[in-house]
Amino acid sequence: MDTSRFVVISGCSGGGKSVLLAELGRRGHATIEEPGRRIVGQEMVGDGQALPWVNPIAFAQRAMALALADREAASRNAGWVFFDRGLLDAGAALHHLTGEPASSVLGSEHRYHRLVFLTPPWPEI
Repeated sequence: MDTSRFVVISGCSGGGKSVLLAELGRRGHATIEEPGRRIVGQEMVGDGQALPWVNPIAFAQRAMALALADREAASRNAGWVFFDRGLLDAGAALHHLTGEPASSVLGSEHRYHRLVFLTPPWPEI
């Protein structure tokens, strides 16, 4: 799978990632919404067991699974694909919570473009 066209946009909450992704989508690029945001949305209408403030490990595990599925789906797109966070963020969270080495789930087959865009805090938004 050619992942050199998979670009990660990461950073703190409120940094403008979603706004940037929306504009990239408006301009015709494929975009992938943050796994965590989708999980929270699903859990809030469901039983709410994999919420980060209820069971952070279950949340991080779901984020990993969703990010892997996102990558697989994105591989069918021929152009640039921009990810709001993704596998790297989920792997780092899982490592932080469990001590499981991130390298065990972030092997060389799960690479992104070598440049990652980090959004700084942006109090105005």
